[in-house]
Amino acid sequence: MSTLVIVESPTKARTIRNYLPAGYRVEASMGHVRDLPQSASEIPAAVKGESWAQLGVNVDADFEPVYVVPKDKKKIVTQLKDALKDVDELILATDEDREGESISWHLYQLLKPKVPTKRMVFHEITQEAIKKALKDCRNINEQLVRAQETRRILDRLVGYTLSPLLWKKIAWGLSAGRVQSVAVRVLVTRERQRRAFHEGTYWDLKASLSKEKTPFGAQLVTLAGTKIANGSDFDAATGQITAGRNVLLLNEEQAVALKERLTGKTWSVTEMEERPVTRKPAPPFTTSTLQQESNRKLRLSARDTMRVAQNLYEQGYITYMRTDSVHLSDQAIAAARSCVEKLYGQQYLSPQPRQYTTKSKGAQEAHEAIRPAGSSFRTPQETGLGGRELAIYDLIWKRTVACQMADSRQTQITVQLQVEDAGFRSSGKRIEFPGYLRAYVEGSDDPEAALEDQEVILPNLKVGDHPNCTELEAVGHETQPPARYTEATLVKTLESEGIGRPSTYASIIGTIIDKGYAHLVSNALIPTFTAFAVTDLLEKHFPDIVDPSFTSKMEQTLDDIATGEAKWLPYLQQFYLGEKGLETLVKERESQIDATKARTVELENLDAKVRIGKYGPYIEVVNGDGVITASIPKDLTPSDLDPKQVEVLLRQKTTGPDQVGRHPETGEPIYVKIGAYGPYVQLGDKTDENPKPKQASLLKGVTPETVTLEMAVGLLALPRTLGVHPVTGGKIQASLGRFGPYVVHDQGKEGKDYRSLKAADNVLTITLERALELLSEPKKGRSSTNSKSKAALRELGTHPEDGETINIYDGPYGPYIKHGKTNVSIPEGQSVENITLAEALNLLAAKASTGKSTRKTSKSTSSKSKSTAKSSTTAAKKKATES
Repeated sequence: MSTLVIVESPTKARTIRNYLPAGYRVEASMGHVRDLPQSASEIPAAVKGESWAQLGVNVDADFEPVYVVPKDKKKIVTQLKDALKDVDELILATDEDREGESISWHLYQLLKPKVPTKRMVFHEITQEAIKKALKDCRNINEQLVRAQETRRILDRLVGYTLSPLLWKKIAWGLSAGRVQSVAVRVLVTRERQRRAFHEGTYWDLKASLSKEKTPFGAQLVTLAGTKIANGSDFDAATGQITAGRNVLLLNEEQAVALKERLTGKTWSVTEMEERPVTRKPAPPFTTSTLQQESNRKLRLSARDTMRVAQNLYEQGYITYMRTDSVHLSDQAIAAARSCVEKLYGQQYLSPQPRQYTTKSKGAQEAHEAIRPAGSSFRTPQETGLGGRELAIYDLIWKRTVACQMADSRQTQITVQLQVEDAGFRSSGKRIEFPGYLRAYVEGSDDPEAALEDQEVILPNLKVGDHPNCTELEAVGHETQPPARYTEATLVKTLESEGIGRPSTYASIIGTIIDKGYAHLVSNALIPTFTAFAVTDLLEKHFPDIVDPSFTSKMEQTLDDIATGEAKWLPYLQQFYLGEKGLETLVKERESQIDATKARTVELENLDAKVRIGKYGPYIEVVNGDGVITASIPKDLTPSDLDPKQVEVLLRQKTTGPDQVGRHPETGEPIYVKIGAYGPYVQLGDKTDENPKPKQASLLKGVTPETVTLEMAVGLLALPRTLGVHPVTGGKIQASLGRFGPYVVHDQGKEGKDYRSLKAADNVLTITLERALELLSEPKKGRSSTNSKSKAALRELGTHPEDGETINIYDGPYGPYIKHGKTNVSIPEGQSVENITLAEALNLLAAKASTGKSTRKTSKSTSSKSKSTAKSSTTAAKKKATES
């Protein structure tokens, strides 16, 4: 007997073949084999004349969908039909969620098999799972298929009814979506809050103290019994202290005077409190929590995370990655507990197996959390994976193993100190037993928040002690506007509001970026002026569409359809054709919506009008000479556009661009202008003879007002040839690129060697000698930072790239390898004595891609150096989906 098994992808097909008996042939459908028409050319001739043809759904005949096979899938369908001719049985083995059920149903409808057909589902691709699935085959679940079809039709009705309206009223090519539009509104609402935010300033004192040569810090909290104001005491709408708060607001003068008064005075410990704290591990990953953690720790987009996770699943490394459930099977719990006992010891094992339950009623996808596949878990080092696949598997493995580990026991220590009438507080944390933190620490959405695994050591203090104050510093602070959403925080918000489904978040965020509703800058999602215009229109005329509670109820109804608790047809009829249905509303409102107003973004405290044009957003003002317009630079966000910025943008239109002088050699004028990509200098005027005058962007931190003639000439002369390399004879140049100033060594056939300039270097004045210094440094070299007062357990040697030492130290959660500022844990199952230098180098290289960025802003009376580490990600551009 021969059997044809159909799965979605070639990778999944290759993996499954390893576990099927002889006589089984496995083919891939390459995803969906048919769908609603995506363009006018795909609409069947038989229905092209119908009023509903563009929708691809016959709203007049019980919302019957029109399914077509896309051109790129016709060959695949033919191949599958041919394969079916030579077998005695068909097994549809697509994914076990609604989407997979739908693919199987479409395959069945298209192939029209004359042989017995079964539906096989599994949540991991292992020999045991596949054998079990073969025994437990079932029929296609028509209820799940109907629920998925209803969701698909609903998304099509929203997208294809509202999008044409946006094309007419705002700009061509825009799209609306059932979930997408709500997500955009979430981003816009946060940007509005940032725009309405008023900064508040406050000062306090920071003390550096020591007891028996052990340093610790303390913060001013009270003065003469009154609490000192901090950021939480300010009203974001006014920038003033919130009414009713009994706090003391210090200004700079008062803070400096208090510092002088307290300097040299006696400090006393007045109160000590030690409070035991127990922390439990986080549940294993669901789709959304994996996306969030991957974004926090690895800076991967939701789309990239799901792409990598899909590959891991199809290769048999992890269980199915589209799931709302935190439940673990008995097999998985046993495997995780075995890992803990073997790698960490009995004392790190939780006393009882931990089982997690999913709180969300909407949880309906795969029945188990994302975990390593199989009845025993391969450690990350045993997989042979690399790059992103290793990083994601490592996250999943650690999170799963950690959930079966013992609680972390910590002691929170609070010390109250007094110096004259000023009260200070010092906080510490002592980890009594790391427990699950030995394996896994959950990331934080707050870049300034301390992670759970960080000990804060205080000296042995007791009431009555008099520690020594080594430094007292007056520190100024500015309240910060609400943080913009990252992919992680947006996913978290959408899930908490019950908007969309975790399996769709990656495509939703991708669509928002691809359609120009948001820019991804340093991991923050910044909504554009177009997003403001679209959200304004939808809020005014179709409020339900962008109402989170309405969308959440819609999700619940769709889930109810899947379980048979709700009827799909009456729901679609009411939503689209009812008295207040979408089709009715669009017909009513279209004539009421003024296109000029729809293209206008209303911003408070701004006289100029912001409009959405064919080539992007621009500002418009009316003066005595008529209407003046100016393009808005792409890096200028809605929350940052203020009257001063408007004045700068309009000045070059009213008085012409500022001229900084004439080029000393050609005599041509040099202008400072502001374009769509920010300020730049231009040599000469644009004429028919000179249609493309030379231009150069300004250096980071340089404003149009501070550009000098010498600087402009230097920028226009880039790239500068500095000389030749003394060894290779290759040309060395300095220039300005997308990521800032750099030097480059042309090595001929071996390619070009680049180095970014340091903060103290100037691309306009850097010498050949300095360039050679930079080029001699390893690209990823870091200065050595010895572990504070710790002796190395073992010295492995030096790094071949930078010559810095690589040592092994003992930490609160076990031994770790340290090179410069990079730390990496010793792999589970290996001892300090057995680690080789080569293994350490591999581990350090794998860790290099997971660095975090932190930033703090403060003003201080004492000189402090500030550094900002920025991590940026680039979203892959792909054709958007409808949702």
